[in-house]
Amino acid sequence: MEEALERKLDRFPVEQFQMDLIGWYKKEKRDLPWRKSQDPYKVWVSEIMLQQTRVDTVIPYFNRFMDKFPTVEDLANAEEDEVLKAWEGLGYYSRARNLHAAVKEVHESYGGIVPNNPTQLGKLKGIGPYTKGAILSIAYSIPEPAVDGNVMRVLSRILSIWEDIAKPKTRKIFEEVVYNIISKEDPSSFNQALMELGAMICTPTSPSCLLCPVREHCMAFEQGVQSELPVKTKAKSNRHVQMAAVVLKKGDYFYIHKRPSQGLLANLWEFPNCETIQGMLSQKEQLKQFIKTEYEVDVEIGELIGTIEHVFSHLTWNISVFIGEIKEDRQMKNILKVCEEELKQYAFPVSHQKIYVMFKEQYENKASAN
Repeated sequence: MEEALERKLDRFPVEQFQMDLIGWYKKEKRDLPWRKSQDPYKVWVSEIMLQQTRVDTVIPYFNRFMDKFPTVEDLANAEEDEVLKAWEGLGYYSRARNLHAAVKEVHESYGGIVPNNPTQLGKLKGIGPYTKGAILSIAYSIPEPAVDGNVMRVLSRILSIWEDIAKPKTRKIFEEVVYNIISKEDPSSFNQALMELGAMICTPTSPSCLLCPVREHCMAFEQGVQSELPVKTKAKSNRHVQMAAVVLKKGDYFYIHKRPSQGLLANLWEFPNCETIQGMLSQKEQLKQFIKTEYEVDVEIGELIGTIEHVFSHLTWNISVFIGEIKEDRQMKNILKVCEEELKQYAFPVSHQKIYVMFKEQYENKASAN
């Protein structure tokens, strides 16, 4: 830790800060389902779901997930497709796969008890320093730091820390800060209070400083620089990819494909699709050739029914959506034939859920027109 920051911490009124922060949290905290219990499994699931996802979005998913998999054993014994279906629409599906794998390990190696040992917990798949600290502090009342973007933003303002929070090494600085100021008596409330403060008061833009319970301890507020902190360099630009997808039918059946077990949206199901490039062949023809090569079937591709844009953190899919018909399905490979009722059992990424909705609207509009 830098000498200047050490001097700030030496002068910082730690006990009063803890009292003000925790007192505010206990009085004002939101009523969230995962706060009703300190069950480490529930804390774990909620923290994984909350990564890069809004609280309002997570609440119904968390409740449904807990209804379906109420214990470590229930989730460990579930099939991956079942877990992905329960996660469908929440995004960042590697979180669900890693959680499932780690819960299996807890069930097999630790008798279904989430370990309270930092080393054991940190070795589980998908548990990084933040999640480890959150579980240990919230569920087990162990004074471990749980440092995410919210916490770095709050503390950069409180202690006027001008390090770039986009750099991985900066997290270490904030972890050391938390080690110095965390409440040893109530680390659970302390860490949750920092997170709550960042979510509700010390927001990224236009922080509500006049409502802040620890305003008198905030160096950025005192200096009038709260809007300039935290320092955060911009992420790399998003790459755009042009794609074509087809809702492929034959009679009452649909034809769907399972994505590879590694990489983006691994093991999720989708309608046949491919990346397309501008050139001599139309998107229709490129899609038709792809399906012939990949699935060994001939198809007729009909009208364009619309386009969908789906934005990931690092790329954007611009998808042209077609309706098509398969000519003969006896020799096909790498593709599954399902009826519409069966279609509902498979987990699809949001982009392909939108494709299905677009297809249904098209058919309903045609039916009403006739």
